[in-house]
Amino acid sequence: MDEPQAVPGRLDARYRAFLETVGQLRPKLHRYCARMTGSTLDGEDVVQDALFDAYRRLDTYDDSRPIGPWLFRIAHNRCIDFLRRRNVRLEAEDAAAEPAITEAVEPPGPALGRAVEHVVQHLPPKERACVLLKDVFDYTIEEIAELVASTPGGVKAALHRGREKLNALPPPTGGSPTPVLPNETDRLLRLYVERFNQRDWDGLRALIAADATLRVADWFEGPLRESPYFTRYAELAVPLFAVLADVDGQPAVVLHTAGRGLAEPRAFVRVSVDEGTIVHITDYTHCPWVMATAEHVSPIRTHA
Repeated sequence: MDEPQAVPGRLDARYRAFLETVGQLRPKLHRYCARMTGSTLDGEDVVQDALFDAYRRLDTYDDSRPIGPWLFRIAHNRCIDFLRRRNVRLEAEDAAAEPAITEAVEPPGPALGRAVEHVVQHLPPKERACVLLKDVFDYTIEEIAELVASTPGGVKAALHRGREKLNALPPPTGGSPTPVLPNETDRLLRLYVERFNQRDWDGLRALIAADATLRVADWFEGPLRESPYFTRYAELAVPLFAVLADVDGQPAVVLHTAGRGLAEPRAFVRVSVDEGTIVHITDYTHCPWVMATAEHVSPIRTHA
């Protein structure tokens, strides 16, 4: 995120507090959004959109209150919007009434523990948020109620329902299923990887639509043709090589340092294909927390 232009007085102090808080809170925000959306990559996209939204609204923020919970609430709301757009909300989420009398909030059961954040995607959004915020991030019931725009009784009820559902789940059977790509998408992504590794930058650009867009966190967002994106990769002193991989159930181009194998990814790159051409690239090079959060990264083999 670019350094904002200085403004006088309290607003200038507000911007400084915003940047300091973002620096400290960013990995935690990503972890929450990744578990809410069920995707390491989608979670980072949601965080970036939330921070941009917060940045635009900063002049209206009440600076008598701590900025961290405000950012978390914006990120939470963005997650809910994302889930609504993706049509994964369960009908019971809207229908569930918050009881006037709630049962006691039980501690996490034996099926939960630290693994809770990896299975909460089975829950409706409100229960998912409440379980994450309480059992993973250790917020109080009152803090959660403010973050999710509910009441303490509503949070307790959602926690009770969510924990019961999670305890009833069968034991996990392994990682996410390997994504199956449409043939044209598979072909384009493999060509992208092949030409990247050959340093064939002109051939790589030939795969990309003239109006394709690019997002590189904290560096650039806009038309790809106006960015020195591939030039920067071409000029690296130590080259990177690309592998088409499954990242927590989603296809991505994973970049590694040449000569160091596949052990430690340097970056994830999401390449979006539409009508036989590449239309958007999202590069998470400047987001080390994304690599740290990913649970499953493995090459996608060529179709038999």
